[in-house]
Amino acid sequence: MSARRTPPRPLVALFTAGYLAPYLLPTTVGRLASGLPLTATEAGAVGSALLLGSAAAGFLLASRVDRLGPRALARAGLALAVLGYGGAALTTVVPAVVTGAVLGGFGSGTVTAVAASGIAAHRDPHRVTTLGLLGVSALAGALYLTIPRLGPGHGPPLAALALTALVAWPLTGHLSARTAPARGSAGYGRLPHRRAGLLLAAAMPFWSLAQNALWGVSGRIGLEQAHLTEATAGAVFAVALGAGLLGVVGAGTLGPRLGRALPIGVGTALIAGCVALSAAARDLPGFAAGEIAWNLLYPVVLSYVIALAAFLDPRGRWTVLVGSASSLGTAAGPLTGSLLADRAGFPGTGQVLAAGLLLIAVPMTAVALRTGRRPGPVAGLPVLEVPVQTPAVAARHAYDTAPPNR
Repeated sequence: MSARRTPPRPLVALFTAGYLAPYLLPTTVGRLASGLPLTATEAGAVGSALLLGSAAAGFLLASRVDRLGPRALARAGLALAVLGYGGAALTTVVPAVVTGAVLGGFGSGTVTAVAASGIAAHRDPHRVTTLGLLGVSALAGALYLTIPRLGPGHGPPLAALALTALVAWPLTGHLSARTAPARGSAGYGRLPHRRAGLLLAAAMPFWSLAQNALWGVSGRIGLEQAHLTEATAGAVFAVALGAGLLGVVGAGTLGPRLGRALPIGVGTALIAGCVALSAAARDLPGFAAGEIAWNLLYPVVLSYVIALAAFLDPRGRWTVLVGSASSLGTAAGPLTGSLLADRAGFPGTGQVLAAGLLLIAVPMTAVALRTGRRPGPVAGLPVLEVPVQTPAVAARHAYDTAPPNR
């Protein structure tokens, strides 16, 4: 079965297991601070170390997924996630928790690398990406409602990450156990579209950092500046996550109709406005409007960015590198937000982050416009529905489903 007919279910499961850690970062860091003898800064550093481990795996494996074999690599990553997060959830010894978190983060990054490479080889990477974002958003929303009911301590969010990896394990049977053939003249040369790919990868840490810098202090903004109760602020975040689900569904419905440049450029500019609005909010309506609109737009833009990276290289190397670069920004976001809030206040933080997003939207839109002018290799297909070109044959075969028993 070709990659065009490969069912997206295993890729969506791996995407969800790999991306869940950053989605749960606020509650993970909060539980580390409240359940262990760690300060808020130290707990944030543990969260950053987890995400740095994830990013390191992505950079290390970006060009090696085909050669190592997707099934073996996915199972290795899931095993590391189960052992790392599970071990960290079961101990209160701080060095062991830190080690487990970093090990689990490396496992998450490994799983994400396999998922990203498989999505890039798919005929319609945007559709599979939106399904993955829908899965991780829905699961994260459910966990945000469930974890508070499981009692105090740092264990529940880490255990949730381990269990998600464990549940994804059976679906790795749909991935091929074969590794790619020896390097030849087709499919294993230099990265294609190097300038565009490097520009996109260089922009992503700053794009992601701005998002997560605000996310890291949103709770404080709601409590300290908008004068909300903890329950009210939590309700706003729950609604915002629900809006994120609508955004993912909307992105999947729109698909390639708007191209890539418009959703990425205009979407990032609108996010900048939401960031400024949320950071300046002094009451419930302003805070809720900023947070909900921001969470509605964020997954839409992210899905188009991932699809753009997949277009640049159907083997998925740019997809993995761009995702890993994004993880670097995610890791630095909470600390950056705290530092800015302490020095510039919440409204000043929003203004700085909004200005940064507007600046970073320029090169990202330029990449989308430049690649959008290249005609697709198959006439009649929308540009975003990436046809798998001849040089990517090896990568496509690496993601064939396992043949049925006959």
